[in-house]
Amino acid sequence: MKNLKTGRWLFVLAVVVCTVSVGGGVRADEKWEDLFDGRTLKGWKKAEHGKAVYEVVDGAIHGVTVEGSPNTFLMSEQEYGDFELTFEVRVHDSLNSGCQIRSRGKTEADVAAEEARTGRRPQGEGGIGRFHGPQVEIEKSPGFAGYIYGEATQYGWLSAEPKSGGKPHELMKSGEWNRFRILAQGSRIQTWINDQPVGDLTHEEIYKTHPRGHIGLQVHGIAAGTGPFDVSWRKIRIRRL
Repeated sequence: MKNLKTGRWLFVLAVVVCTVSVGGGVRADEKWEDLFDGRTLKGWKKAEHGKAVYEVVDGAIHGVTVEGSPNTFLMSEQEYGDFELTFEVRVHDSLNSGCQIRSRGKTEADVAAEEARTGRRPQGEGGIGRFHGPQVEIEKSPGFAGYIYGEATQYGWLSAEPKSGGKPHELMKSGEWNRFRILAQGSRIQTWINDQPVGDLTHEEIYKTHPRGHIGLQVHGIAAGTGPFDVSWRKIRIRRL
């Protein structure tokens, strides 16, 4: 009888502990923030340049190309430094896209530095306001989705694999939803697609100029006479580190 009572008390204690942990205490996912509420574009705004259209369709942020438009970005209103970001994305086979991290519009200081480096001052859509920074590539398979590109920076590809002519992978499921995970800690950026590791980059130079910034959802510009093409994102969550 004593052992039976002890067993009952242990069971009750376990239930109480589980209840506090799940309902009344600190949950395992309490630090995660939803960047998209599934209904509106609250918390997001378009970067200065670009004409692509963003709207909420079937619980996802849906971006559609506009012919003649340069790259367009929908950016988070808040800025982030070190973080873990997850989302699901589905992209048209004919469209290149990407997820910007730690990015911002070019300032007068950025433009002046580029002019000093190249001898040419960027103007118009490439000048002040141009959204730039590290970008996690999104494209169909076979391709270089998940590797990191320096959007509108002097570097081009930041990841060595595409830059050195590495073999494209086939982790992206074309025409389907794909899960991305991005971990940015200091100068190191790691990426996963559908739980498979892809990029693992340490780049001190880009970290010096872009230690923090906005998250950005890209609709790439398209060639004349093509499109419209689309890309959608859903389940966008972030955890500050």
